[in-house]
Amino acid sequence: MNRPPTPLALTMGDPAGVGPIIAWRAYLDRSPQTRPFFFVGGSDVMKAASPGSGATLVEIAHPEEAREVWPSALPVLDIPCPVPAPGHPDPATAPAIIEAIRSAVDWVQAGHAAAVVTNPISKALLYQAGFPHPGHTEYLAELAGRAGPTPRPVMMLCGGGLRVALTTIHRPLATVSSALSSGLIAEIARITDKALRRDFGLTRPRIGLCGLNPHAGEDGSIGREELEVINPAAERLRSEGVDISDARPSDVIFHEAREGRFDAVLAMYHDQGLIPVKTLDLWGGVNTTLGLPFIRTSPDHGVAYDAVRAGRVRTESLVAALNLADAMAHARSVSTP
Repeated sequence: MNRPPTPLALTMGDPAGVGPIIAWRAYLDRSPQTRPFFFVGGSDVMKAASPGSGATLVEIAHPEEAREVWPSALPVLDIPCPVPAPGHPDPATAPAIIEAIRSAVDWVQAGHAAAVVTNPISKALLYQAGFPHPGHTEYLAELAGRAGPTPRPVMMLCGGGLRVALTTIHRPLATVSSALSSGLIAEIARITDKALRRDFGLTRPRIGLCGLNPHAGEDGSIGREELEVINPAAERLRSEGVDISDARPSDVIFHEAREGRFDAVLAMYHDQGLIPVKTLDLWGGVNTTLGLPFIRTSPDHGVAYDAVRAGRVRTESLVAALNLADAMAHARSVSTP
């Protein structure tokens, strides 16, 4: 019998949100081909979220045990945590939420997990506990940089037949133009190109570059960012061997990518990239962080307290995140260093 592959580490997220529920459903709906995962979080939380029949968990002390437990029970690496009322966040859970993320990163950096898959957190809740980071991604980057320089994390959304990386993320639209530089665009594109090769198995990835302005500036008549910032970055990248277009109009580039012209699109700002992905695949999109020394994926939705209270929880995005982490881990394992 073949040895099961290295398991994935699935974090608890906010225990009052959808994380525990969708973790159970993803486990119960697993197929024989599903890569094992272990849940990093409160075992009491998971017991309280248990859907009943067939939902068995076993506490483990080490990810290695997950391989043996997986066929008959959900492996849980316990991070003691208060059990909140479903859909009602409790600041007392914040330390365990943070510790679950840190623990999962420790295991993947030690080689005992193939990837980190993170369930959604509420930044507002964590801020009440003194969490100093703008969000999940920045905390992961800090953890990744404990042994060296902090890496530049790049947000990529996958869904609806698209892969879309973001040059700028959570900033007011009025500040995007001033935040863009040829150096920043080139840096994000290089990270994206490397990830497409290493984690997606593409030998010569083709990247489509979004313009900032309507019609990609129309030769400077509707803005000059394309001529002065974006296209010079593309020219520099092509001289380095990166297959990237000049700025393309954002109202056609995503169609072009879906038709196979590009393997990924580099968007200039948050909504420019997320609107097409979420329009095409609202429930099955995945957020993955490029540029880290380990693989990280996440459902492309929030804690969904309202859905928990209403009993209308959906699992597609978590299942897609687990599947993408599995595929990325396989691609990385067979890629040439």
